[in-house]
Amino acid sequence: MLNWILMGVSVCLIFVGYLLRRSIIIKVNSQAEDVSQDVRIAKSIKCGKLIALIIIVAGGFLFITRLLDVIFGPKPAAELAFSIFAERVTVFGYSLSYTIIYTWVAMAILIIGALIIRLTVFKNPKESPGGAQNVVEIVVETVSKYTNAQAHGTGEMLCSYILTIGSLLVMSAFLELFRLRPPTADITMTFALAFMTFVLINVYGIKRKGIGGRIKSLASPTPLVFPFRIISDLAIPVSMACRLFGNMLGGMIVIDLLYMALGSNAVGIPSVFGLYFNAFHPLIQTFIFVTLTLTFINEAIE
Repeated sequence: MLNWILMGVSVCLIFVGYLLRRSIIIKVNSQAEDVSQDVRIAKSIKCGKLIALIIIVAGGFLFITRLLDVIFGPKPAAELAFSIFAERVTVFGYSLSYTIIYTWVAMAILIIGALIIRLTVFKNPKESPGGAQNVVEIVVETVSKYTNAQAHGTGEMLCSYILTIGSLLVMSAFLELFRLRPPTADITMTFALAFMTFVLINVYGIKRKGIGGRIKSLASPTPLVFPFRIISDLAIPVSMACRLFGNMLGGMIVIDLLYMALGSNAVGIPSVFGLYFNAFHPLIQTFIFVTLTLTFINEAIE
Protein backbone atom coordinates (compact mmCIF):
# COMPACT_ATOMS: atom_id res chain seq x y z
CA MET A 1 0.00 0.00 0.00
CA LEU A 2 2.82 2.38 0.90
CA ASN A 3 4.47 1.86 -2.48
CA TRP A 4 1.27 2.80 -4.31
CA ILE A 5 0.94 5.95 -2.19
CA LEU A 6 4.54 6.92 -2.92
CA MET A 7 4.01 6.26 -6.64
CA GLY A 8 1.05 8.65 -6.51
CA VAL A 9 3.21 11.24 -4.75
CA SER A 10 5.93 10.81 -7.38
CA VAL A 11 3.42 11.37 -10.19
CA CYS A 12 2.26 14.56 -8.44
CA LEU A 13 5.87 15.73 -8.15
CA ILE A 14 6.49 15.13 -11.84
CA PHE A 15 3.28 16.99 -12.72
CA VAL A 16 4.13 19.94 -10.41
CA GLY A 17 7.64 20.16 -11.86
CA TYR A 18 6.25 20.06 -15.39
CA LEU A 19 3.71 22.83 -14.65
CA LEU A 20 6.39 24.96 -12.98
CA ARG A 21 8.75 24.60 -15.91
CA ARG A 22 5.96 25.27 -18.40
CA SER A 23 4.89 28.43 -16.58
CA ILE A 24 8.49 29.69 -16.58
CA ILE A 25 8.83 29.04 -20.31
CA ILE A 26 5.53 30.89 -21.00
CA LYS A 27 6.73 33.81 -18.88
CA VAL A 28 10.04 33.93 -20.72
CA ASN A 29 8.29 33.93 -24.11
CA SER A 30 5.92 36.72 -23.07
CA GLN A 31 8.71 38.89 -21.59
CA ALA A 32 11.58 37.98 -23.87
CA GLU A 33 12.85 41.55 -24.20
CA ASP A 34 12.78 42.30 -20.45
CA VAL A 35 14.48 39.00 -19.63
CA SER A 36 17.35 39.65 -22.04
CA GLN A 37 17.97 43.09 -20.50
CA ASP A 38 17.55 42.34 -16.78
CA VAL A 39 20.25 40.09 -15.34
CA ARG A 40 18.34 39.42 -12.10
CA ILE A 41 15.25 38.23 -13.94
CA ALA A 42 17.40 35.96 -16.12
CA LYS A 43 19.07 34.44 -13.04
CA SER A 44 15.72 33.88 -11.28
CA ILE A 45 14.32 32.17 -14.38
CA LYS A 46 17.39 29.96 -14.64
CA CYS A 47 17.07 29.07 -10.95
CA GLY A 48 13.37 28.30 -11.41
CA LYS A 49 14.09 25.97 -14.33
CA LEU A 50 16.72 24.16 -12.25
CA ILE A 51 14.26 23.72 -9.34
CA ALA A 52 11.61 22.40 -11.72
CA LEU A 53 14.12 19.94 -13.21
CA ILE A 54 15.13 18.73 -9.74
CA ILE A 55 11.47 18.15 -8.82
CA ILE A 56 10.86 16.18 -12.04
CA VAL A 57 14.00 14.05 -11.58
CA ALA A 58 13.17 13.38 -7.91
CA GLY A 59 9.63 12.37 -8.84
CA GLY A 60 10.86 10.14 -11.67
CA PHE A 61 13.43 8.46 -9.40
CA LEU A 62 10.80 7.83 -6.70
CA PHE A 63 8.37 6.42 -9.25
CA ILE A 64 10.91 4.03 -10.82
CA THR A 65 12.18 2.69 -7.49
CA ARG A 66 8.67 2.14 -6.12
CA LEU A 67 7.54 0.50 -9.38
CA LEU A 68 10.48 -1.92 -9.25
CA ASP A 69 9.63 -2.65 -5.62
CA VAL A 70 6.02 -3.45 -6.60
CA ILE A 71 7.06 -5.68 -9.52
CA PHE A 72 9.96 -7.59 -7.94
CA GLY A 73 9.15 -7.17 -4.26
CA PRO A 74 11.35 -5.64 -1.55
CA LYS A 75 15.04 -6.44 -1.76
CA PRO A 76 16.01 -8.96 0.96
CA ALA A 77 18.51 -7.86 3.56
CA ALA A 78 22.06 -8.91 2.77
CA GLU A 79 25.12 -9.45 4.92
CA LEU A 80 28.30 -7.64 3.87
CA ALA A 81 31.40 -9.81 4.22
CA PHE A 82 34.80 -9.55 2.59
CA SER A 83 37.97 -11.58 2.56
CA ILE A 84 41.50 -10.66 1.58
CA PHE A 85 41.47 -13.81 -0.54
CA ALA A 86 39.00 -14.52 -3.34
CA GLU A 87 36.61 -17.45 -3.29
CA ARG A 88 37.60 -20.68 -5.01
CA VAL A 89 35.82 -22.81 -7.58
CA THR A 90 36.52 -26.26 -9.02
CA VAL A 91 37.21 -26.28 -12.77
CA PHE A 92 37.86 -29.65 -14.47
CA GLY A 93 38.89 -31.09 -11.11
CA TYR A 94 41.26 -28.21 -10.29
CA SER A 95 40.59 -25.78 -7.45
CA LEU A 96 41.08 -22.26 -8.79
CA SER A 97 40.44 -18.90 -7.17
CA TYR A 98 38.25 -16.37 -8.93
CA THR A 99 41.31 -14.11 -9.00
CA ILE A 100 43.07 -16.48 -11.40
CA ILE A 101 39.96 -16.86 -13.57
CA TYR A 102 39.28 -13.11 -13.77
CA THR A 103 42.98 -12.46 -14.46
CA TRP A 104 42.80 -14.90 -17.37
CA VAL A 105 39.70 -13.06 -18.60
CA ALA A 106 41.49 -9.70 -18.42
CA MET A 107 44.54 -11.17 -20.17
CA ALA A 108 42.37 -12.73 -22.88
CA ILE A 109 40.65 -9.40 -23.56
CA LEU A 110 43.99 -7.61 -23.79
CA ILE A 111 45.55 -10.27 -26.03
CA ILE A 112 42.55 -10.35 -28.37
CA GLY A 113 42.50 -6.57 -28.48
CA ALA A 114 46.23 -6.46 -29.26
CA LEU A 115 45.79 -9.03 -32.06
CA ILE A 116 42.91 -7.05 -33.55
CA ILE A 117 44.98 -3.86 -33.50
CA ARG A 118 47.96 -5.66 -35.03
CA LEU A 119 45.92 -7.27 -37.83
CA THR A 120 43.88 -4.17 -38.65
CA VAL A 121 45.49 -0.91 -37.58
CA PHE A 122 49.12 -2.01 -38.09
CA LYS A 123 48.60 -4.42 -40.96
CA ASN A 124 49.80 -1.71 -43.33
CA PRO A 125 51.25 1.00 -41.07
CA LYS A 126 51.52 4.50 -42.51
CA GLU A 127 54.47 6.83 -42.18
CA SER A 128 52.07 9.67 -41.41
CA PRO A 129 49.70 7.97 -38.96
CA GLY A 130 46.12 8.96 -38.53
CA GLY A 131 43.06 7.70 -36.69
CA ALA A 132 43.53 4.58 -34.57
CA GLN A 133 47.22 4.22 -35.48
CA ASN A 134 47.86 7.75 -34.27
CA VAL A 135 46.09 7.04 -30.96
CA VAL A 136 48.09 3.85 -30.33
CA GLU A 137 51.39 5.55 -31.18
CA ILE A 138 50.56 8.48 -28.88
CA VAL A 139 49.86 6.07 -25.99
CA VAL A 140 53.09 4.13 -26.57
CA GLU A 141 55.14 7.31 -26.97
CA THR A 142 53.66 8.83 -23.81
CA VAL A 143 54.44 5.72 -21.74
CA SER A 144 57.95 5.55 -23.24
CA LYS A 145 58.69 9.19 -22.44
CA TYR A 146 57.38 8.85 -18.88
CA THR A 147 59.37 5.65 -18.31
CA ASN A 148 62.59 7.24 -19.56
CA ALA A 149 61.95 10.38 -17.52
CA GLN A 150 61.42 8.46 -14.28
CA ALA A 151 64.05 5.74 -14.82
CA HIS A 152 66.87 7.02 -17.02
CA GLY A 153 68.57 4.68 -19.45
CA THR A 154 66.54 1.54 -18.72
CA GLY A 155 65.71 0.83 -22.37
CA GLU A 156 62.55 -0.13 -24.23
CA MET A 157 62.03 -3.42 -22.35
CA LEU A 158 60.98 -1.62 -19.19
CA CYS A 159 58.62 0.59 -21.20
CA SER A 160 56.93 -2.53 -22.59
CA TYR A 161 56.59 -3.98 -19.10
CA ILE A 162 55.11 -0.75 -17.71
CA LEU A 163 52.57 -0.53 -20.55
CA THR A 164 51.63 -4.19 -20.08
CA ILE A 165 51.26 -4.04 -16.31
CA GLY A 166 49.33 -0.77 -16.52
CA SER A 167 46.92 -2.25 -19.08
CA LEU A 168 46.40 -5.33 -16.90
CA LEU A 169 45.66 -3.22 -13.80
CA VAL A 170 43.15 -1.05 -15.63
CA MET A 171 41.43 -4.01 -17.30
CA SER A 172 41.27 -5.90 -13.98
CA ALA A 173 39.58 -2.91 -12.34
CA PHE A 174 37.07 -2.53 -15.17
CA LEU A 175 35.82 -6.07 -14.47
CA GLU A 176 34.18 -4.62 -11.38
CA LEU A 177 31.79 -2.72 -13.66
CA PHE A 178 30.18 -6.14 -14.23
CA ARG A 179 29.88 -6.74 -10.46
CA LEU A 180 32.91 -9.04 -10.44
CA ARG A 181 35.62 -8.92 -7.81
CA PRO A 182 38.68 -7.40 -9.52
CA PRO A 183 41.88 -9.47 -9.28
CA THR A 184 43.62 -6.49 -7.66
CA ALA A 185 41.23 -6.82 -4.70
CA ASP A 186 43.09 -10.03 -3.78
CA ILE A 187 46.27 -9.63 -1.70
CA THR A 188 47.94 -12.54 -3.52
CA MET A 189 47.56 -10.76 -6.87
CA THR A 190 48.89 -7.42 -5.66
CA PHE A 191 51.79 -9.10 -3.86
CA ALA A 192 52.70 -10.97 -7.07
CA LEU A 193 52.79 -7.68 -8.98
CA ALA A 194 54.79 -5.99 -6.22
CA PHE A 195 57.24 -8.92 -6.10
CA MET A 196 57.83 -8.49 -9.84
CA THR A 197 58.74 -4.87 -9.13
CA PHE A 198 61.11 -6.03 -6.38
CA VAL A 199 62.82 -8.42 -8.82
CA LEU A 200 63.17 -5.69 -11.46
CA ILE A 201 64.67 -3.31 -8.91
CA ASN A 202 67.49 -5.72 -8.17
CA VAL A 203 67.88 -6.92 -11.77
CA TYR A 204 68.38 -3.39 -13.07
CA GLY A 205 70.54 -2.47 -10.07
CA ILE A 206 72.85 -5.46 -10.63
CA LYS A 207 72.83 -4.94 -14.40
CA ARG A 208 73.99 -1.34 -14.02
CA LYS A 209 76.41 -1.70 -11.09
CA GLY A 210 77.17 -5.41 -10.80
CA ILE A 211 76.58 -7.50 -7.69
CA GLY A 212 79.37 -5.81 -5.78
CA GLY A 213 78.20 -2.35 -6.78
CA ARG A 214 74.63 -3.16 -5.80
CA ILE A 215 75.73 -4.33 -2.34
CA LYS A 216 77.98 -1.30 -2.00
CA SER A 217 75.09 1.04 -2.83
CA LEU A 218 73.06 -0.54 -0.05
CA ALA A 219 75.91 0.15 2.36
CA SER A 220 76.20 3.80 1.34
CA PRO A 221 77.10 6.20 2.93
CA THR A 222 78.19 3.96 5.82
CA PRO A 223 78.11 0.17 6.37
CA LEU A 224 76.02 0.81 9.50
CA VAL A 225 72.94 1.47 7.34
CA PHE A 226 73.29 -1.80 5.40
CA PRO A 227 70.89 -3.90 7.56
CA PHE A 228 68.35 -1.07 7.56
CA ARG A 229 68.57 -0.73 3.77
CA ILE A 230 68.00 -4.48 3.43
CA ILE A 231 64.91 -4.23 5.64
CA SER A 232 63.60 -1.20 3.71
CA ASP A 233 64.14 -2.96 0.38
CA LEU A 234 62.33 -6.08 1.61
CA ALA A 235 59.48 -3.85 2.78
CA ILE A 236 58.97 -2.43 -0.73
CA PRO A 237 56.87 -5.30 -2.15
CA VAL A 238 54.89 -5.55 1.08
CA SER A 239 54.01 -1.84 1.15
CA MET A 240 53.21 -1.69 -2.59
CA ALA A 241 51.03 -4.81 -2.37
CA CYS A 242 49.10 -3.56 0.66
CA ARG A 243 48.67 -0.09 -0.85
CA LEU A 244 47.18 -1.38 -4.10
CA PHE A 245 45.11 -4.07 -2.40
CA GLY A 246 43.69 -1.71 0.22
CA ASN A 247 42.67 0.94 -2.27
CA MET A 248 41.04 -1.49 -4.71
CA LEU A 249 39.23 -3.45 -2.00
CA GLY A 250 38.13 -0.20 -0.36
CA GLY A 251 36.51 1.02 -3.58
CA MET A 252 34.65 -2.27 -3.97
CA ILE A 253 33.42 -2.12 -0.37
CA VAL A 254 32.13 1.45 -0.81
CA ILE A 255 30.04 0.46 -3.85
CA ASP A 256 28.63 -2.62 -2.08
CA LEU A 257 27.79 -0.50 0.98
CA LEU A 258 25.87 1.89 -1.27
CA TYR A 259 23.87 -0.98 -2.72
CA MET A 260 23.09 -2.28 0.77
CA ALA A 261 22.21 1.14 2.21
CA LEU A 262 19.94 2.11 -0.69
CA GLY A 263 18.28 -1.29 -0.99
CA SER A 264 15.45 -1.06 -3.52
CA ASN A 265 16.40 2.58 -4.18
CA ALA A 266 19.76 1.56 -5.67
CA VAL A 267 18.85 2.77 -9.16
CA GLY A 268 21.44 4.89 -10.91
CA ILE A 269 23.10 6.29 -7.78
CA PRO A 270 25.71 3.50 -7.32
CA SER A 271 26.49 3.75 -11.03
CA VAL A 272 27.40 7.42 -10.66
CA PHE A 273 29.80 6.62 -7.81
CA GLY A 274 31.01 3.63 -9.82
CA LEU A 275 32.34 6.01 -12.47
CA TYR A 276 34.87 7.13 -9.87
CA PHE A 277 35.57 3.92 -7.96
CA ASN A 278 35.57 1.64 -11.03
CA ALA A 279 37.07 3.97 -13.64
CA PHE A 280 38.87 7.08 -12.38
CA HIS A 281 40.10 5.59 -9.09
CA PRO A 282 41.76 2.53 -10.74
CA LEU A 283 43.55 4.86 -13.16
CA ILE A 284 44.98 6.78 -10.21
CA GLN A 285 46.10 3.57 -8.48
CA THR A 286 47.66 2.31 -11.71
CA PHE A 287 49.56 5.56 -12.08
CA ILE A 288 50.78 5.38 -8.47
CA PHE A 289 51.89 1.74 -8.81
CA VAL A 290 53.73 2.44 -12.07
CA THR A 291 55.36 5.58 -10.69
CA LEU A 292 56.56 3.79 -7.55
CA THR A 293 57.96 0.96 -9.69
CA LEU A 294 59.94 3.39 -11.84
CA THR A 295 61.06 5.43 -8.83
CA PHE A 296 62.49 2.42 -6.98
CA ILE A 297 64.18 1.14 -10.15
CA ASN A 298 65.72 4.57 -10.73
CA GLU A 299 67.03 4.62 -7.14
CA ALA A 300 68.66 1.21 -7.71
CA ILE A 301 70.50 2.29 -10.87
CA GLU A 302 71.64 5.74 -9.72
